[in-house]
Amino acid sequence: MVRRRVTIQDVANRAGVSKSAVSLAFNDARKLSEATVQNILRVAEEMGYSQDPAARMLRTQRTDSLGLLLPQQLDMALENPYYTQFLQGIGQTCQQEGLTLLLVPPLRGSMLKAIPYAAVDGFIVSGLEYDRGEVTALRQRGIPFVLVDSEWHEGVPSIDLDEADGMRELVEYLLRQGHERIAFVAIETDTPGGYQNWRGPVQRRMQGAIDGLAGAGLAPESDGITVIETPCTRAGGVAAFRTLWAREQRPTAMVAFSDIIAFGIIDAAREAGVDVPGELSVSGFDDLTEASWTTPSLTTIRQPIATKGRLAAAYLVEAIAAQAEADRPHQQRLATTLLLRGSTGPAPR
Repeated sequence: MVRRRVTIQDVANRAGVSKSAVSLAFNDARKLSEATVQNILRVAEEMGYSQDPAARMLRTQRTDSLGLLLPQQLDMALENPYYTQFLQGIGQTCQQEGLTLLLVPPLRGSMLKAIPYAAVDGFIVSGLEYDRGEVTALRQRGIPFVLVDSEWHEGVPSIDLDEADGMRELVEYLLRQGHERIAFVAIETDTPGGYQNWRGPVQRRMQGAIDGLAGAGLAPESDGITVIETPCTRAGGVAAFRTLWAREQRPTAMVAFSDIIAFGIIDAAREAGVDVPGELSVSGFDDLTEASWTTPSLTTIRQPIATKGRLAAAYLVEAIAAQAEADRPHQQRLATTLLLRGSTGPAPR
C-alpha cells in the first residue's frame, strides 16, 4: 500500500499552528518565534514532511540550482577528467552559496533544444564554439548565463583562455628541438572547410600553432606539417596515432589539443612499441591530474580548470542576483603556462 504524502496541513494540525506558520518556518523563519519554529520543524521531521519542490519553485520563482550546459553527451563528457576538475570549481561556489547543480547535455544533439527543459536559475554554457542560437534564446528568455571557452559577446559574462600564446610557445619549443614533421591533432569540430573555418577554443589553439610555425617560415600547408581532427576522447587519441603512424612520412611530434587525446596517443604508441619521446614527442593541453604521473609525464599547456569553473559559477550567481542589463558583466581571460615534461625531446636523427 502506498503511503499518503504528508501535507503542510497535516503538520499544522499536529503542531497546533496555521498553515501559514508552517510555510514561514521553512521559508522566512524570522517572522516567527524561535520556539514556534523549533516546534514546527520537530513535528515535520517526526511526520516525514518535506516541501514540495515544484510548489516552492512556483512560489519563489527560483530553483536554487545552476545549470551546466554541456557540448557533449554525458557519457563522453564525464569520460574526460577535464570536467571533473571543472565541476570541482563550480562545486566550490555552489557549496558556498547553498546551490545545487544540474548537468544539461544536448537534447537530440542540440544544446539549444535542451535549454527549455532545464529547471535552473541560470546556465554556465561550456565549450560553445559559436552561437547557433543558444545565446539569442537565453537572452530572449531572460535567463542569466555565463559563457566559458566560447566566442566573445557584447554584454555577456564570459571566461576564456589565452590559448594561442601557450600553443605558440609549445610549437616554438618543438622547432628548436629539431622537429620538422609535426602533426596537430585537434578536437573534432564537424566544421566543413578545414581549420580555416574553425571557431572558438579550437581556432584559438590553431592560431597559436600557426603563429609558432610562422616564426620558422612554416605554415600548416608546409611539407611535413599535418592537421587532423579526432574526437576529444582517449579512443580518439588512439585512432589519431594509428592514422598518422600508418603514413609513409611519420611525424616526429604530435601536438594534441587536449590531454585526453594525448593520453590516447601515448597508449597507442606504447602498444605499437614506439618510444616516447625517443621516436615520437607527444604534448597535450589542459594539465589534467594524470599528466604529471603518466609514463612518461606529459608535456602540456596548463590551464586553471578548477579556477575557471569557480569563477564561472560566481559570475553566474552575480548575474542571477543582478538581473540587470546595466551592470557591466565580468569578462575575463585567464593565462596558460607551458609545462615541459618527459614526453617531448629532441627530434630523432
